[in-house]
Amino acid sequence: MRERLDGLAFRDMIISAAASVEDRKDEINELNVFPVPDGDTGTNMSLTLNAAASELAGKTPKTLSAAADSAAGAMLRGARGNSGVILSLLFRGMAKALKDKKTADAGEFAAALSEGVSAAYKAVMKPSEGTILTVSRLAAAAAAEAAAKEADIDAVLARAIEAGKAALENTVNQNPVLKKAGVIDAGGMGYIIALEAAAAALRGEVRAYSAASKKGESVFAKFETEEIEFGYCTEFIVRRDCDKSPDLLRSFLGSIGDSVVVLEDEEVIKVHVHSNKPGDVLTEALTFGALLSVKIENMREQHSSKLVEAEPQGNEESRPEPEITEASKSFGIVAVCAGEGMTSLFRELGADNIVSGGQTMNPATEDILRQINRTPAETVFVLPNNKNIIMAAEQCVQLTPKKVIVVRTATIQQGVAAMLAVEPDAPVEQIEKAMAEAASRVTSISVTYAARDSVFDGAEIKEGDFLVLQDSRLLCTERLLEPAIKRIASLLREKSCEIISVFYGEDVSEQQAKALAKELEAALPGAELSLVNGGQPVYYYMISAE
Repeated sequence: MRERLDGLAFRDMIISAAASVEDRKDEINELNVFPVPDGDTGTNMSLTLNAAASELAGKTPKTLSAAADSAAGAMLRGARGNSGVILSLLFRGMAKALKDKKTADAGEFAAALSEGVSAAYKAVMKPSEGTILTVSRLAAAAAAEAAAKEADIDAVLARAIEAGKAALENTVNQNPVLKKAGVIDAGGMGYIIALEAAAAALRGEVRAYSAASKKGESVFAKFETEEIEFGYCTEFIVRRDCDKSPDLLRSFLGSIGDSVVVLEDEEVIKVHVHSNKPGDVLTEALTFGALLSVKIENMREQHSSKLVEAEPQGNEESRPEPEITEASKSFGIVAVCAGEGMTSLFRELGADNIVSGGQTMNPATEDILRQINRTPAETVFVLPNNKNIIMAAEQCVQLTPKKVIVVRTATIQQGVAAMLAVEPDAPVEQIEKAMAEAASRVTSISVTYAARDSVFDGAEIKEGDFLVLQDSRLLCTERLLEPAIKRIASLLREKSCEIISVFYGEDVSEQQAKALAKELEAALPGAELSLVNGGQPVYYYMISAE
């Protein structure tokens, strides 16, 4: 029986939760019911929890308040995607309730769970039931009811999990999208997995954190950063779109780097390599097929950071202040996008800094914050350009002395329109209004592919189908691209669109893009059409129409 929760126990709960969600993230990802390759809820929750686990690993927090504050702060900065941000909000509310407490009893712990739920609900503009919010709310309510009757924290947490599981099973009946797909909510499942692992930690079943630091001399201090021969760790998965042998890729990677691991099956090739030119690595990978996922890390920067972390600290809870670039102008702009062409376009339109990210590649709040702080302006506009990045961007408002205005652009097309509406000499308030209005006028059409078989809005979708999305809603699905293009042309003609911009992606040749542009021009002879090589992943075409 445990009647008090302390900092060490809370640390172990976080570390175990992170390890368990990491183990089962693919299972959580598979519950993302929309068949666009957006199955990243488990990944986002795992990365968010791991930020807290990394912060706490190897530490011995003296109080529960210190442990909760460390976890909440790390999760806030490391939050990715809506699921990760909501998870960080749940822990931020808990940390607020546990502030200045050395330990907590069952009632205080239950109250902290409820405070976390309140923080999450307040931060979400339009809370939806049948999600992680519902699951966490009913779990917290059950914990409060149990804590009123008994002092055993283990029993209180067990009751919360029991109620949370029942709520999770019911999400399929609360959310229309889940009901059509016949699945439970992915975020809610991730939350229950985290709670179960936390409960196991309280029983002494603590999961080890693989990256936990050890006391004594850091292994990173045994060599200099300059001794790292190959500076970039590149991991990716490429679809096998041709008959080229993976052995050719192995040979090429071995000639320009080391730590080469190439795994393959009939559909994909998964690669890990250390090199100095990740661009060359990915260029060669594209000769085998479309890139499905990419992660590039600067190992020299990571090593330098580890050396700083390994230095003795006078205060365990102290953090270095973030570097803030001094303001030299009234406003600046940070945009989120992926693809060399899209990056160049946003810079040409006036963006000061770019955050690499987008669909299936949600940047952390800290990634966005870093670029905000590097922008030499008093006010910084942020264009998330993806509905799953908006919440992460909004968390930056309270993390920097700069004034941050998040323009809630849900698509790249809206972001481009917002950039075009900027009047450099106008007041900040007027610019914000103009950007929001411009974004709202755009019809965003995107062409991508189905990652798996599914049924959505009554339409049967097969893996590999072309999907046409209109403002993030499914417009049509086709086995061949030609009828999909005809459907797009028909829609634009119905809307009498006069200005059309077509951004073609990394898997589309210039010749293919020009063919599509020709068909659109034929359907809308009076429209002004521009064709841009965006180089974006995931989407074959992104079309902006007004």
